[in-house]
Amino acid sequence: MKESRIRMAINDLTKKKAPPRTAALTTPWSQQPDVPWNEYPRPQLRRDSFFCLNGPWRFAVNGTELGDILVPYPPESPLSGAAAPEKGDQLTYERDFVLPEGFVKDRVLLHFGAVDQECTVYLNDMELGSHVGGYLPFSFDVTEHLRETNTLRVIVFDPLDTDLPYGKQRVERGGMWYTPVSGIWQTVWMESVPRNYIRGIRIDADLDSAVLTVDGEGPFEVECDGKRYRPKTNRFRIRPENPKLWSPESPQLYRVIVRNCDDAVETYFALRRIESKRVNGIPRLCLNGRPYFFHGMLDQGYWPDGLFLPGAPEGYTWDVETMKRLGFNTIRKHIKIEPERFYYDCDRLGMIVFQDLVNSGEYHYLRDTAIPTVGGKLTTYHEAPSERRRNFFLTHGEETLRHLHNHPCVLLYTLFNEGWGQHDTQNLYRHFRALEPGRIWNAASGWFKNSDSDVQSEHIYFGSLTMRPGGRRPLLLTEFGGYSWPIEGHRFNLDEEYGYQKFRSAEEFQTALTALYRKDILPQIKAGLCGTILTQLSDVEDETNGLVTYDRKHIKADPERMQQIAAELMGEIVR
Repeated sequence: MKESRIRMAINDLTKKKAPPRTAALTTPWSQQPDVPWNEYPRPQLRRDSFFCLNGPWRFAVNGTELGDILVPYPPESPLSGAAAPEKGDQLTYERDFVLPEGFVKDRVLLHFGAVDQECTVYLNDMELGSHVGGYLPFSFDVTEHLRETNTLRVIVFDPLDTDLPYGKQRVERGGMWYTPVSGIWQTVWMESVPRNYIRGIRIDADLDSAVLTVDGEGPFEVECDGKRYRPKTNRFRIRPENPKLWSPESPQLYRVIVRNCDDAVETYFALRRIESKRVNGIPRLCLNGRPYFFHGMLDQGYWPDGLFLPGAPEGYTWDVETMKRLGFNTIRKHIKIEPERFYYDCDRLGMIVFQDLVNSGEYHYLRDTAIPTVGGKLTTYHEAPSERRRNFFLTHGEETLRHLHNHPCVLLYTLFNEGWGQHDTQNLYRHFRALEPGRIWNAASGWFKNSDSDVQSEHIYFGSLTMRPGGRRPLLLTEFGGYSWPIEGHRFNLDEEYGYQKFRSAEEFQTALTALYRKDILPQIKAGLCGTILTQLSDVEDETNGLVTYDRKHIKADPERMQQIAAELMGEIVR
């Protein structure tokens, strides 16, 4: 059996496929206002100054003007209204703007949510600076370059450089690889701040209190939970009376306003703790001191009309609320970093996030996926990265941790997924864990294990799901399932169907899911299984293995039966 599966994997790798016939799918958020995504994009540090630069920009490729593009959608997406460029083309974005009357205080900051992959920014023909990396925000102080009427220009180069993080993008999309994106794909915005402004707040919370460290000059006044504080330094503790802990079942957030003489910002925190400890001799992951079953779903973060971005922020809300409706309490954000709106929805609605770092490096199908999937892990050897890739992965990972640190929903980080770009695992695990000791660290998700990791992580798509819990680490099944049920009228690829088992009706699909959990998952919880991540939240292009369709218009699983499964899983771990 194993030999035939390996042969099937090799055949799948080498066979040539005809170009697929594709359908244009729209989500409920496809209709666009003049200024899409016109909401404050930074919920963890909110102030009353906001000027959105989303909307139509002039767009050129390799110097040829192609009309307008709708920012913040990448040019490869239907919502952008632009022609998709080739990888390696030079993209030029340009727009004029006039700041509202009274907007300018002392300083004006220009923010980009994310631009993929390398860009240089100009304001009124003055170079502001450059940025490399397609997933994290960056900003410039533009005060000295402003005029009454302003022209902003962004030049982008995206060769899909595998020395940089790139996730599931591939020029020749298909199967588990998706349409690549480039250019601006998150909100562009400006804010005006006083000279003595609050640059940031770091929050370190536990079960009874939160320590806030303010980057800015005091004296400060703090308001939280109906009380006001006047801390003596920029580092202070807030200890709510009768503290309420955060969990998916009760996502309690504490709102905080921090003021100094000139500035005021709003943020929030939650009280919660994630840890690994032995319970009755078995390694368990515990949330707020008690064993918890992390009933999760893999989420790629792709959309048919916006690709890297839903048509509106409500798309993220719908995904999170739908997963909760189906009984899930955890989302594994797979090799992608989302806009902060996604994490805010998880914070306020109660959805745990297992966050992948975005991997770089060349991918090898046989070594990294096909043979390990059917149980034949040939080697743990991975080629040494270039110095550029090594350094960028390190700094990008550090920036990711700083960027997401304050979001209470993020409880676990995955360092490497299935060997993609894997290198220097032990040292990187120790380095990142020292930076974020309050989260759980999965050094290698799936296979190519490392001597150091907070959890034992398995991926199983074929054969028995029997694992070997009871070791020295909590056991997680971080990918499994992948059941395919394509629904006509909601398919992206009309010729191809990608999944690990195929079904043709709602009853077949739900019956198989129910049997999967009851037969293979439930019996292993008592022995030490602490959580599972089912593949996956939605269909994505060729993949038809989601619990909802790619266009988010059809929920394949039955909510009532899925809620019953969730109750059985949680009941098993608390016995």
